[in-house]
Amino acid sequence: MATFAYVGKNRQGAVKKGEVIAKTRDEAIEQLRKLNVGVTSLQEKALGQGRLASLIGGGVKDKDLVVFTRQFSTMINAGLPLVQCLDILSTQSENKFLGKAVGEIKLDVEGGSTFADALKRHPKVFDELYVNMVHAGEVGGLLDSILLRLAKHIEKAMKLKGAVKSAMVYPLTIVGVAIIVITILMIWVIPIFAKMFTDLSGGKVGLPGPTQFVIDLSEFMQHYIIYIAAALGGIAYAVKRYYKTANGRLVIDRLLLKVPVIGELIRKTSVAKFTRTLGTLITSGVPIMDGLMITAKTSGNKIVENSILAARQSISGGKTLADPLSKSDVFPKMVVHMISVGESTGALDAMLGKIADFYDDEVDQAVAALTSLLEPAMMVFLGTVIGFIVIAMYLPIFKMASVIG
Repeated sequence: MATFAYVGKNRQGAVKKGEVIAKTRDEAIEQLRKLNVGVTSLQEKALGQGRLASLIGGGVKDKDLVVFTRQFSTMINAGLPLVQCLDILSTQSENKFLGKAVGEIKLDVEGGSTFADALKRHPKVFDELYVNMVHAGEVGGLLDSILLRLAKHIEKAMKLKGAVKSAMVYPLTIVGVAIIVITILMIWVIPIFAKMFTDLSGGKVGLPGPTQFVIDLSEFMQHYIIYIAAALGGIAYAVKRYYKTANGRLVIDRLLLKVPVIGELIRKTSVAKFTRTLGTLITSGVPIMDGLMITAKTSGNKIVENSILAARQSISGGKTLADPLSKSDVFPKMVVHMISVGESTGALDAMLGKIADFYDDEVDQAVAALTSLLEPAMMVFLGTVIGFIVIAMYLPIFKMASVIG
């Protein structure tokens, strides 16, 4: 994608200036034509000048989006015109990337585009969920309440994401520290002990088995540490590339769901995210077929995505949402039963909200359980490894003392 700076005139003859994001020059002209802007000048901006440069410098955090959405809702509710709201928010936004995007959206709206269509041109800032809910709000004349509901949804999604991140940060930090400590011991500390043992014994006293093993491992790491690091990097890169393929993502996501404790956390997070997002979309007036497509794309797990798409196919065939979900291994029976009750009573959105609230608490409990399980496990692992190395280094000292005695 490239950024094009344009100068043109609308049907009233007013001069319009701004930027558009497009793959080619012809596509940029076509976008402007749809906005009823006759192009008089169109220049592709260099990478350092365009929107991509802003992306390199930073993006839009969920917190920034929540503040923007809440402020926007308040202004619309107070009766301010849409363009004026966008103008104010573009200038007062603390996030320069968001402010620039809102400024471009204002120009598009002034050119005759709908607010939802203008948002759609900035997918790195406003996802499909945001765009579709805004579209429903525009059509239904409830844009202020829809924006407020969006802000609450993003806040709850932030909380859910934060809970999962907190569960992952601790073990990854411990493992990282352990790798660094063990590498330092093996490459710089153990060789000092090995030289000392050789000098003291003069090669006449054999080293104990554990000590010899640690020294051999240390020598191996000294000679091949670069190759080891390259091999690990290569494996990580290969797994990442494999995950980007359709089959690879399916295989890895299925394995992740089967990992003890972590798999259960992923499952509960997926259920909470699915029910919260779909419930919010349905409440906002988005058709259920569109809502299911959006939730499938944003699920984050291929197995969950396939289950949601199967449910969407079931509904398009005149069947219920609950039936295909019951056949998947992702959604628990309680969730399927509650969705079935919601469908039969016509209160599916309210039922989905209740399920999401319940599973938000379930995720918090799963995070606490995972942390309480991993903390002692990591301590035992570190203690065992470091303890083995220390004991292995002291064994020759005891042996030499007995020989001298």
